[in-house]
Amino acid sequence: MIPPIADRFVAGESAAEVLEHVSRLNGRNVGAIINLLGEHYGERPPVRSDAAEYRALAGDISRSNLDACLSVKPSQLGLDLGEDVFREELEGVVDAAAEHDVFVWIDMEDHTTTDATLDAFEALAHEYDGGVGVCVQANLKRTRTDLERLADVPGKIRFVKGAYDEPAAIAYTDSERVNREYEALLEYAFEHFHDGPTIAVGSHDDRMLERAIALHDEYGTDVEFQLLMGVREQRQYDLAAEYDVYQYVPYGGRWLSYFSRRVMERKENLRFALRAVLGR
Repeated sequence: MIPPIADRFVAGESAAEVLEHVSRLNGRNVGAIINLLGEHYGERPPVRSDAAEYRALAGDISRSNLDACLSVKPSQLGLDLGEDVFREELEGVVDAAAEHDVFVWIDMEDHTTTDATLDAFEALAHEYDGGVGVCVQANLKRTRTDLERLADVPGKIRFVKGAYDEPAAIAYTDSERVNREYEALLEYAFEHFHDGPTIAVGSHDDRMLERAIALHDEYGTDVEFQLLMGVREQRQYDLAAEYDVYQYVPYGGRWLSYFSRRVMERKENLRFALRAVLGR
């Protein structure tokens, strides 16, 4: 059982718990991006197990008539075992999801996975008529070139700043430089993505949210906003009054490391955890 201190950020350990959370979200006009926690598997059995759970979850979402999609990590679906394993398991998940009209997001991990992830996205986006999305990271110097490549690919692209500690030779390491690059990438996408992927703004930063809204008003390009469970949830509900909003909702037994990252990355999250521990 997930303790109360962590259940702000993780929806539960079971599929039933996460679907209950999604139902409540939908009642606030917010959709869900469901992620079964797990990554960097060095053996095939947990890869097969997680892939099977995603396939079953697609059916659960459809039968429950929920506004929800799936989000998978490449290393969760076997990329550490080989790109062929990853592509096989990912296509199995996407195929099952497509049968139930459920969208699938492919998360982006560190820079060593970027080529394999984008290659898989591009192939499946065409094969499944835009039923998949991928994440790009503003801190990577290559991302502008990647966007030019993907500008006419169907599906969706999520823009994030980047959470991995990448080498300075391939990534921007200064936070303000990353912010400027994020804004520049948004500007490129809103100007060029009219007939390509939908833009998904994955940020809690008001500067980025407001810039995206201004660009949407200027260009009319499709946009949705994606924010994490447990972080600025009132902002999510406020945005949902006018825009498509999705909350990234993790669940599963491997919740401790994810919870630890969420607590340490923002001061307000750390304060929340300390108040919970102290009973205040």
